[in-house]
Amino acid sequence: MTRWDWTWEDRSWANRTPPVEPSPASEEHESAPVGGGAGPRRDAAEEVFRRRRAGAGLALIVLVVLLIGAVASHKSSGHPRVAPTRSHVATLSPTEVQRAAVAAKAETKAIESVLAYTPFLRSGGPTGNEVALTFDDGPGPYTQQLVATLNKLHTHATFFAIGSQEQYFSAGTVAEINSGDVVGDHTETHPMMASLSAHDQYEQLFDQMAQIEVLGGTRPRLFRPPYGSFNTTTFREMHHLRLLMVLWSVDTRDYTLPGTGAIVQAALEGAKPGAIILMHDGGGNRAETIAALPAIVEGLRKRGLHPVTIPRLLLDDPPPRGLAVPTSLAGD
Repeated sequence: MTRWDWTWEDRSWANRTPPVEPSPASEEHESAPVGGGAGPRRDAAEEVFRRRRAGAGLALIVLVVLLIGAVASHKSSGHPRVAPTRSHVATLSPTEVQRAAVAAKAETKAIESVLAYTPFLRSGGPTGNEVALTFDDGPGPYTQQLVATLNKLHTHATFFAIGSQEQYFSAGTVAEINSGDVVGDHTETHPMMASLSAHDQYEQLFDQMAQIEVLGGTRPRLFRPPYGSFNTTTFREMHHLRLLMVLWSVDTRDYTLPGTGAIVQAALEGAKPGAIILMHDGGGNRAETIAALPAIVEGLRKRGLHPVTIPRLLLDDPPPRGLAVPTSLAGD
């Protein structure tokens, strides 16, 4: 069976020269052995992840306390109290919850299966009838409205979120989680990854993952590089974190604000079995993107194509083996 050759990564790590005076964090990260299995490096990474998740959790608790105080103040001043939104999971029947758990387990296994032979994909396979809708650069002020539009269309999507945005717009990510959408890693601060050191690339990936877990989401397994920027170091750090890079086959260029019609046209012109369509829910005014979604989904369905999440696409129609090693892409 053809598999992705990870031995280059082992060799490059073995030849790496350690810094003269590493900091405790970088020493923990750089000195441990590589590979997807157990070992000192993985154990250390897991411990760091737990500490950061705990720290982020404490910060979240403080934020909640402040919000409760604000609500109490609002209530005492005569303003009506807003009831909290119920979690999507809480509204499911036991049978539906069980079915969702089985599906999630199968989709996670599909990610692992694809990672066994490639660290990236631009599209799924060409033989099915599914396409993946993906959104970058959120969460932002338009994210919740976009998620609500997808819910009305009975459609799920994959969101590649920026960790630093969660301090302002985490309600958007929570809406994605509660709606059954998939949240992937778009780094902590949206840098050009190829310009960063191995340590900094690892931090960008790792910190965003912790943020999503604190919000109640599943630890991200999918990664999209900001600006399509990556190098061999990126693949190495992804490998340590068991991340699969998701690129795209259709760029709607909605971030240029070309108009609703142009976004719909770009999405449908490039749509074919296995396509991965790139759009944005953050990074600017996304009213055009939201307005385009009904026509995009309707157009896909008229062609017999079903919009799905990336994990579902990998489960039903994974990418072919033997993909050439990709290079950095232009775009956002």
